[in-house]
Amino acid sequence: MNAEALSAPPLPSDAAALIADMGARARVAAKRLALTPTAEKAAALVAAAAAIRARSPEILAANAEDMAAGQANGLSGAMLDRLRLDEARLAGIADAIDAVAALPDPAGAEIDRVTRPNGLVLSRVRVPLGVVGIIYESRPNVTADAAALGLMSGNAVILRGGSEAVHSNRAIHAAFAAGLVAARLPADAVQLVPTQDRAAVGAMLRAQGLIDIIIPRGGKGLVARVQDEARVPVLAHLDGINHLYIDGAADPAKAVELAVNAKMRRTGVCGATETILIDRAYVAPLAIVDALVEAGCEVRGDKGIAALSPHVEPASTGDWDTEYLDAIVSVALVDGIDGALAHIDAHSSKHTDAIVTEHAANAERFLTGVDSAIVMHNASTQFADGGEFGLGAEIGIATGRLHARGPVALEGLTTYKWLVRGTGQVRP
Repeated sequence: MNAEALSAPPLPSDAAALIADMGARARVAAKRLALTPTAEKAAALVAAAAAIRARSPEILAANAEDMAAGQANGLSGAMLDRLRLDEARLAGIADAIDAVAALPDPAGAEIDRVTRPNGLVLSRVRVPLGVVGIIYESRPNVTADAAALGLMSGNAVILRGGSEAVHSNRAIHAAFAAGLVAARLPADAVQLVPTQDRAAVGAMLRAQGLIDIIIPRGGKGLVARVQDEARVPVLAHLDGINHLYIDGAADPAKAVELAVNAKMRRTGVCGATETILIDRAYVAPLAIVDALVEAGCEVRGDKGIAALSPHVEPASTGDWDTEYLDAIVSVALVDGIDGALAHIDAHSSKHTDAIVTEHAANAERFLTGVDSAIVMHNASTQFADGGEFGLGAEIGIATGRLHARGPVALEGLTTYKWLVRGTGQVRP
């Protein structure tokens, strides 16, 4: 935390009071949830999913209002794609809640158990974190995903969405809360900050003793502010600068399909590939470039790639460290797997990196040698998603080394405590 953050002026009393009140109510709800049986939590989630389906016209109308405002305010295509809801996406949101309801409940699960020579029986069991604050931008599905994961893991959540999705977030939250009430669980278990005043974000970051962890989901500016100012623990990643390495032993058809999907399936998600590295020994680099261009992607390449096609723009030094979140990709030739590993080590954000190869030894070397939260072999980086990992949904992708790494879902929202059972032992 820098000196500027420490010397920041005091928050307006109304923002501080608002978050203090929400935090106190969340604390009460968290204690209730920590003791709520799995079946009751699952029933509440099923009810919430049903409420979202029943209120789909209102939610889609609210989203249309946000989309119109976003277009008027000049939001990028990637941001608008993140914001947009339609019937299929809204159905997917409800389905994801149902999927979380069907997952094993981590709260109370025993991690391990050991009996000491003196007869003491020690076990570790999972317990909820308590109150989780989520600060996010643009993507209204986060409202439902975070609420569902928080509830099932026994945590209360305080949500603060971005102004881009304010109407969508409010409509989804209202439906979710209706489901909780119908299932006789406290509505305070999932609260949405009712103001877009940035002072409320600052109040959340300073709510030590009320909020146990902050999870930011958004652009670099938001995450940097959270990491800089927070006085409570933060679980975050700054960028998704993801790499796809085409090894000399890659299958050409597989390489083209994976390159196009990893970059172009959805360019605005954090699992999108931003840099493609191609072994100089690979037989068909131009086919990869041509396929990307044909798919509507702008290709920025190093000298070797630029020499292959007039459709390639020269890459700048900054391109290798840029998360485009758009139909733009940087492409470079590298000297085998050593060159790929060196480039990734220098430029990866440690989110997701992948290799395409039929060479088993190279695949294993890449999987063990790349220090990222998610490392893949012959798979699109677009699979970097909690739902695709069988986690039902995710609250974010963590790239740090402490507490949780990769898609953060139910287990990532728990910690553990030790239980010690004795028969009267005293320590000599």
